[in-house]
Amino acid sequence: MKIGIAGLGRMGTAIAERLMEVGHDLIVWNRSPEKTRHLTAQGAYAAASASEVGEKSDAIITILTDAAAIDSVYRSPAGLLAADLEGKLVIDMSTVQPETERRLAEDVRKSGATFVECPVGGTTGPARAGKLIGLMGGAPDDVARARPILEQLCRRVEHVGPVGAGASMKLAINLPLLVFYQALGEAYSLCRHLGNDPEAVMDLFSDTSGGANVLKVRGPAIARALTGEEFIPPTFDVNSIRKDLRTMLDEARTQGIDLPLVERTLAIYDEAGRSGWGERDGTSLPAYWANRHGS
Repeated sequence: MKIGIAGLGRMGTAIAERLMEVGHDLIVWNRSPEKTRHLTAQGAYAAASASEVGEKSDAIITILTDAAAIDSVYRSPAGLLAADLEGKLVIDMSTVQPETERRLAEDVRKSGATFVECPVGGTTGPARAGKLIGLMGGAPDDVARARPILEQLCRRVEHVGPVGAGASMKLAINLPLLVFYQALGEAYSLCRHLGNDPEAVMDLFSDTSGGANVLKVRGPAIARALTGEEFIPPTFDVNSIRKDLRTMLDEARTQGIDLPLVERTLAIYDEAGRSGWGERDGTSLPAYWANRHGS
């Protein structure tokens, strides 16, 4: 297929690379054109505007920072909705509030295109390997149309309800992980004085009932960060996590519910951001907390 990607952040680029690897022709665009060069060197076509992506593609995928970015990429004069989208498939993979996806679906459908949301669980490594977890929201027939593409990106694709349901589920699955990073930092603070090797401590935690799945993959990286030895290149950085936590709180207010753990965790991530940790990977947060309290 000719697949368009509008928005080439870390995840958009990884998804584009995966789709090229499995044989699709890519039309790519980003508001900062230099981000297309890596992909054009591999054979992708760089569009001059988001609307050109829409015109030249059979299916369009977007994965954007927030509602403002969605508004700009879709609704600006040279945005995707300015193109003739009749009969095309649009998949949005952004992490935003459900109402943002519902409004976008309405506008895309008015243009004559099919719309499915599919925010994903996972970072750039799983994206590049086709091992994300996809959380689809949409009508059954629309979801069936999008599934063949999404199954090339995801090891597991779940249809969780109508448009908006995917956004709700994405916020829900992210919440325990983001709170866990802070909980892990606090837990390590309680035993750091024992002087045990952080990698051995992370390995032990990963084998307990309180250990999150992330420790099985990222435990050694977290341990190296705890020693100050090494911080891994960011895939889901502290600033992006802060945005997701704020989105959770915004959605909670919409629903009239409280998220006290998220409120307190966001305050700590905000503190880390102000302390210069904003562009570090989220796995660094336990090290931020441990360092905050001294060796």
